[in-house]
Amino acid sequence: MTVDIDKTAGPEDTPPAGPEAIRAIPVRHYGRYVSAVIAIALLVAVIYAFSQGQINWGAIPDYFFDQRVIDGVLKTLLLTFLSMVIGIGGGILLAVMRLSKNPVTSSIAWFYIWFFRGTPVLVQLVVWFNLGLVFTYINLGPIYKDYWSSFMTPLLTALLGLGLNEAAYMAEICRAGLLSVDEGQTEASQALGMSHSKTLRRIVIPQAMRVIVPPTGNEVINMLKTTSLVAVIQYSELFRVTQDIGQTSGAPVEMLFLAAAWYLLLTSVFSVGQYYLERYYARGSSRSLPDTPFQKIKSHVLSLGSPRGGVSS
Repeated sequence: MTVDIDKTAGPEDTPPAGPEAIRAIPVRHYGRYVSAVIAIALLVAVIYAFSQGQINWGAIPDYFFDQRVIDGVLKTLLLTFLSMVIGIGGGILLAVMRLSKNPVTSSIAWFYIWFFRGTPVLVQLVVWFNLGLVFTYINLGPIYKDYWSSFMTPLLTALLGLGLNEAAYMAEICRAGLLSVDEGQTEASQALGMSHSKTLRRIVIPQAMRVIVPPTGNEVINMLKTTSLVAVIQYSELFRVTQDIGQTSGAPVEMLFLAAAWYLLLTSVFSVGQYYLERYYARGSSRSLPDTPFQKIKSHVLSLGSPRGGVSS
């Protein structure tokens, strides 16, 4: 018996020809180029318009570190800090009262929030400042008694107007943060015998800070800018000081630009602080924390020495 072998047949394990590589062509977004050109043109037009005015730009650096301006900046920071202390403390108290099952305390908190959120802060400042027209004395019984004009100083007027108004907004922020904590946490702490106040301090508030901190940072920045309103009650903060310098130096517009520059500088510093504070309280909710600005700069600097698309040897 013989077997014929076909010597012309190719090897059985020859792989078939693979598919051709797909050539991907990115989509061109022409609208982005058009919008970029329009934005640049508008920016150039604004710069050109300001360059035509008779503005003494040299007056801004001349008075930027003037002692009167520095004192105004320090008073602005002090007013911002004290007003936020009043606002945060009052906001926490009002939020707890608002969530209370006692209808009296809950109604009082609701009325406070309704009144102070419903009236402009400028009106509140002017009302506090002019109460001396209808009250001659401030009489707190055996605790304190004095003339209203001596008691209600511009600083106290500013603190009452800004701090009490801020408490109404912080109350809603704190209430939202407290409600974000699962009720099971409270029930578990009460089952362990913890009191209501201790549950708030040790269980609820620490977890609610993750929700409270971001809008509170925005409120601090907003408070820094809102302090400019106290110029109407003769408190010498940054805006009032720059106005006075502008009237005496003959450069009122330039001094307004100077005040705007200081506000931008301060809000930028506060924004950086807010970023790190949010990053701190996000540790328990995020698996990986975002890089800090210094870490981003470091990673970009180190990546400059590495070849793209490969690993350096």
